Amino acid sequence: MKKAIFFDLDDTLLWDNKSVSVAFDKTCAYAAAQVNVDPLALEQSVRAEASALYDTYETRTFTQMIGINPFEGLWGTFDDPSEDFQKMKAIIPEYQRLAWTKGLEKLGIDNEELGRKLAEHFPKMRKESPFIYEETYEVLDKLKGKYTLLLMTNGSPSLQNIKLEITPEIAAYFDHILISGAFGKGKPDPSIFEHALEIVGLTADDVLMVGDNLMTDVLGSSRVGMQSVWINREEKPVSEEVKPTYTIKNLRELLTLLA
Repeated sequence: MKKAIFFDLDDTLLWDNKSVSVAFDKTCAYAAAQVNVDPLALEQSVRAEASALYDTYETRTFTQMIGINPFEGLWGTFDDPSEDFQKMKAIIPEYQRLAWTKGLEKLGIDNEELGRKLAEHFPKMRKESPFIYEETYEVLDKLKGKYTLLLMTNGSPSLQNIKLEITPEIAAYFDHILISGAFGKGKPDPSIFEHALEIVGLTADDVLMVGDNLMTDVLGSSRVGMQSVWINREEKPVSEEVKPTYTIKNLRELLTLLA
């Protein structure tokens, strides 16, 4: 019997992809009220420009290691106490402005002032749009007290803590919260899993890792001999190289699996 369960946060407990999509919907609708632009085309253009631009900065290697994606870059401030995060903090305002400005330009709209306004609007809309899977609290209610619960999330401490602040019920379920940016390395690096085991005082055999990402949650846990549960809500293709111990379609199936 397992003694602890490690949970990923984004798109495991929080529906981050939906939150980002809704923030884009609201921001692009705001843009369409200012100029003649198709909101969906603008979203696609900005997503593409943001991803391409993100890779050009000197912080790219660091963000890959910690696990911070381009769309988190569109609303984070990254005011965290390390040299790498301070570099990000300095770069991010320009990145956010350019992503929107270049996204507009690709659609034939040369309007730097609107790009700046959209860059300021998007973070507000993202903070207003927290979504949680409908079964998250139900499942955590049933696990709390029966298992040691540890939340292990990739990202910037400042940004991940904002996500927890705007969904304040989640943090209270967890005995420990481990954020990759505070530790110094992110999933799938085995060191963060080893550190998590030290925190709970258990061996890998005692723990189950639950997450939505094969290449971080499942791969990382496998590297320390920990069993894993892959939440594959969207029926993503399986991998021949990275194999979870169990696969489920929603968190409620975790309760059946544990029983």
